[in-house]
Amino acid sequence: MTQPPQPPNQPPNSDEPQGQSQSQSQGGSSDRSPAQPPAGPPAGPPAGAPAAPPSGGFGAPQDPPPGGFGEPTPPPADPFTKQPPPAAPPTPPPAAPPTPPAGGYGSPPTPPAGGYGTPQPGYPTPPAPQPNGYGYPQAAQPGYGYPQGAPGQPGGYPGQPGYPAQQGQPGYPGGQPGYGYPTQPMYGAPQPGPGGDGNGGKKFSTQMQIIVAAAVAVVLIIGAAVVYSVTKDDGDKGNQASTSSGATGEGEGNEGKGGEGGLPGGTEKAPGNTNAKVAFQVLQPEVTQVTSVKGSWLTDKAYVKSGASEVVAYDRDKGTKLWSVPVAGEVCGASRHLTKDHRTAILFKEGKPTAEKKYPACNQVGVVDLAAGKLLWSKSVTSATGGDRPVQFDEVTISGTTVAAGGTSGGAAFKLEDGAELWKPKVDGNRCYDTGYAGGEALAVVRKCGSYDSPQLSVQMLNPATGAPLSSFDMPAGVDYASVVSTKPLVVAANVGDTAGDGSGISDFFSVDAATGKLIVRISADAEKYAARCRTTDVESCQGLAVGNNRLYLPTEDHDGTGEYGKTNEIVAFDLATGKLLGGRADAGDRYSLTPLRMDGTSVIAYKRPPYDKGGQIVSIDGETFKQTLLMENPADETVRRAETSFSIDHSEVLYGEGRFYLAKQLISERRDSQADEKLYLSLAFRTE
Repeated sequence: MTQPPQPPNQPPNSDEPQGQSQSQSQGGSSDRSPAQPPAGPPAGPPAGAPAAPPSGGFGAPQDPPPGGFGEPTPPPADPFTKQPPPAAPPTPPPAAPPTPPAGGYGSPPTPPAGGYGTPQPGYPTPPAPQPNGYGYPQAAQPGYGYPQGAPGQPGGYPGQPGYPAQQGQPGYPGGQPGYGYPTQPMYGAPQPGPGGDGNGGKKFSTQMQIIVAAAVAVVLIIGAAVVYSVTKDDGDKGNQASTSSGATGEGEGNEGKGGEGGLPGGTEKAPGNTNAKVAFQVLQPEVTQVTSVKGSWLTDKAYVKSGASEVVAYDRDKGTKLWSVPVAGEVCGASRHLTKDHRTAILFKEGKPTAEKKYPACNQVGVVDLAAGKLLWSKSVTSATGGDRPVQFDEVTISGTTVAAGGTSGGAAFKLEDGAELWKPKVDGNRCYDTGYAGGEALAVVRKCGSYDSPQLSVQMLNPATGAPLSSFDMPAGVDYASVVSTKPLVVAANVGDTAGDGSGISDFFSVDAATGKLIVRISADAEKYAARCRTTDVESCQGLAVGNNRLYLPTEDHDGTGEYGKTNEIVAFDLATGKLLGGRADAGDRYSLTPLRMDGTSVIAYKRPPYDKGGQIVSIDGETFKQTLLMENPADETVRRAETSFSIDHSEVLYGEGRFYLAKQLISERRDSQADEKLYLSLAFRTE
């Protein structure tokens, strides 16, 4: 989370169109650029470099005319600053990993002995790894990916003592499988000795080996039975509404259910062939100014995307237009949630710009049936204190059968079915107002009271039908804005005292008991280590993170990989009950960068941003073991790569479901002179065979 906030007016190559509003640009950390090749004649330009695909594009032809916002170059990431490892008794250095086979230009060169994380000359070599389970800390020094200064917390950079070892990776100590099992040898088992055989150099007798093996088998069987019973109970609980994406890419069908037979996992399975192809692309409509096109959803039959003053459904495989719902003005907001019968809520402006009214207000809320292709209802409301002037909305969400829309000038809640008004936020003498709502399985509000210079924020759980508070949690002093990451469990993000300093909007996460409003634990998330982000002024806008299994899954910032060039990162998890950083991690791999998109049952669906010479990947990460399963790999063709990387992951809508992957813009602007002959994309779709 080390990128600076986006300024209101973007440079020509910025991913965000020029002239975007503060709420859209504030708090936006830029995308981390793909790894670049070493000096020499390049095999292809860097992925982030703006370039136009050949005339005609690729994939199925589209109805919209060419035009729009160009392919941006994501700004480079701040390099990860490695700290020297702590002093330790010198021991023989670990053996160097095997030399990778020659792969031509673009293949990573042979890493130095010991790989990433091995101490440099002049520093003592770390002690040999202990025979603990995979994912357990090996030392007590704080390090990368762990909170600094916390007593007893494990530490060390990846690959050093104290950081969970990734088995089989060059340069990492040989961590052994065993996540979820004790760090010390089992009680009664022989202790490690000088001979390394666990019996002080003496071998087990045959009888002792049989006894120990039987004891281990009994413990494993009992442990497996307990894990199965717990995960089965949790896995059978369904959400009130499945979700799709505005910004976070939560996919339709995310009911939190277990996999086959109720076992841990999700519904997304690896296809027989994970190689993907371009399914179709949607060209940008021509506009004359910065235009919002917020909102994209995935149903069982269609990919639905907001366009210029319309909502359009495309066949999810071919890209042919299925239907279009026109609205009065541009779509200025959209719920990321989607009901089980494929209904969602949008905000749109009262009309199109005219000479008399250049900036129409975003004061219309409505519900679209994505299965039938109909706008079921739309309306505006007045605030409790604003007279006859309609409320201007900033955000809209859905929880159960309630649509809640809010903004700084007021808000209201409506029946999903017919738009009947349910309630409006209460006004009191302390200048309190609802800044916005977060939906899903429950409904939460961020409420601000007091003066502008000294506000007091609270996060309340609401009865969706009446708006009555069920519980309330007061944010600490020094919080001007707060974002709700999840309503069940209740997780809130904030930049306390502006200490993040990087525009990410996050310095801390708060795990809260939704029933009582009491703080369970506060999790410090160092902005120099973790790469999630929330738009400062929006309540339900956080990206690049996932909540499930009573855990918060976060990506680390990019840092040096094992090769001489290129970056990488990991996904780690915090326990929402204790706040502790758990052992284990999912490694992106050299020159890739992992970003969580959403939960799929007990697994995490994540996108791997590619290096300059490869296509992106979608992986499913086991929420317990962090084992990765490849679901999709996009083409490495240069034209396709350029189109894929033109969508900044931090500023795009990202959806994945059932072997289909979609990237889409949220804002577009007038075509620049330099883009006269370019094909500019509103959306890009991939699918496996």
